[in-house]
Amino acid sequence: MQHADVIVIGAGIVGAACAHVLARQGLSVQVLDARLGGATAAGMGHLVVLDDNPAELALSQASVALWHEWDPRMTADQPGCAYTNCGTLWLAANDAEMAGAEEKARRIADLENGWEAEHEKVLAAGGLHIIGTERHESRRIDNQLRGRAGRQGDPGSSRFYLSFEDPLLRLFALDRAAAILNRLAPERGVAIEHGLLTRQIEGAQRKVEGRNFDMRKQVLEYDDVANDQRKVIYHQRNEILTSKEVTDLAKDIREDVVGDLVDLHMPPDSMEEQWDLPALEAQLAGEFRVHADIQGWLKAENTLDNQDVKARLIAQVEQEYAEKVAVVGEQTMSGFERNVMLQVIDSNWREHLAAMDYLRQGIHLRGYAQKNPKQEYKREAFAMFESLWSGIKHNIATLLTSVQIERNEDAVMEQTPVEMQAVHSGAPAMTDVLGESRTDLATEAFDPTGNDFSPETLAAQGRSVHRNDPCPCGSGLKYKHCHGKLS
Repeated sequence: MQHADVIVIGAGIVGAACAHVLARQGLSVQVLDARLGGATAAGMGHLVVLDDNPAELALSQASVALWHEWDPRMTADQPGCAYTNCGTLWLAANDAEMAGAEEKARRIADLENGWEAEHEKVLAAGGLHIIGTERHESRRIDNQLRGRAGRQGDPGSSRFYLSFEDPLLRLFALDRAAAILNRLAPERGVAIEHGLLTRQIEGAQRKVEGRNFDMRKQVLEYDDVANDQRKVIYHQRNEILTSKEVTDLAKDIREDVVGDLVDLHMPPDSMEEQWDLPALEAQLAGEFRVHADIQGWLKAENTLDNQDVKARLIAQVEQEYAEKVAVVGEQTMSGFERNVMLQVIDSNWREHLAAMDYLRQGIHLRGYAQKNPKQEYKREAFAMFESLWSGIKHNIATLLTSVQIERNEDAVMEQTPVEMQAVHSGAPAMTDVLGESRTDLATEAFDPTGNDFSPETLAAQGRSVHRNDPCPCGSGLKYKHCHGKLS
């Protein structure tokens, strides 16, 4: 094998073009090809229909000229040459298309004959000249503008003008350098050309690019925290949507919530004197509509501990819930559970995102306390997410266990089909029900009798309920979020 400066593997369109350019630059080029015939062979003989736009006509003209230049050296009888001239066929369906093809051929011929003269005129004029009225913050943009003036070896020039009052120099260049450059200026309005100025401009551009990069990196790091939480929430939400049955999931949520509630008022491995049984019974009755005599259980059997109370409460909750399911049916109850879960997740997630935005806006102030704002943001965001998930499970368990279901069999039997249709047509649409807020649903579920707990009614009764106090309806919500909510 003879010596070669460059070896090109593959004599396709790209390989042949690279070999041609390198050979014209004086290098010894050797091309290796397996002669299997691929895209080049398939593309050299085909039917084409060219549009009349200048770009395609210019490309066709340049391609034809290049093939004419290569043709004497690309014959099949020469050793080591795999080129076969198969040509291109133009087809015309009628006389009009034939006339159009002839017109295209005539225009291509005119371009072949006239492009060199036009090219010489451009070269004689000096090529493209770029005038910049400022320097961009990014060096890449300036380099792209410069590149427009010297494409493929064509002549051209570029010149940029910049004022000392430009924000790029005023904000990011050194004051000392600006003072030096001011002394270099012979008089106002005269251009200054000095290497120091060029270096200062490039240094200012690097500062701006670094600042912008840090800003984008910081935004991405903060967004990654919310994105990780978003994946968890949407994974759980998609699981609820795609699952045929959510009964088991609802049961697990109820057991977790009841267990956490017992651990809160009856801490494991604690003394009986540390237990707050009245508060536990009150919260179970107020939020879950579960009336359990836990103190009576302990009097009757003083050996009960935290786990025993959990087991009894969970068994009582599941028994009462099974009675509700038996009234409406498993399918209907499953649909209700799914709707409640989705609504609670969506409402709490929206509130969580708003809280995350507030946290992000002020987290930079932690830097004054010699703390890393990003680490503080991650730590507090994690704590907020744990609180979010705990609140979601608590709200789901509260709504599902506290809902009251009644069925009047006598009324159902006495209704005629017409009357039943009338009642059904007057019922609210499912979209309206699902569009209600969680607070409204909770208020309606905990107060099915429709008692008036408005501030005016309570004041007339001589009762005083503060806005942050629990609502007297027993919903477990604050009064300001329930019947005391401002309209």
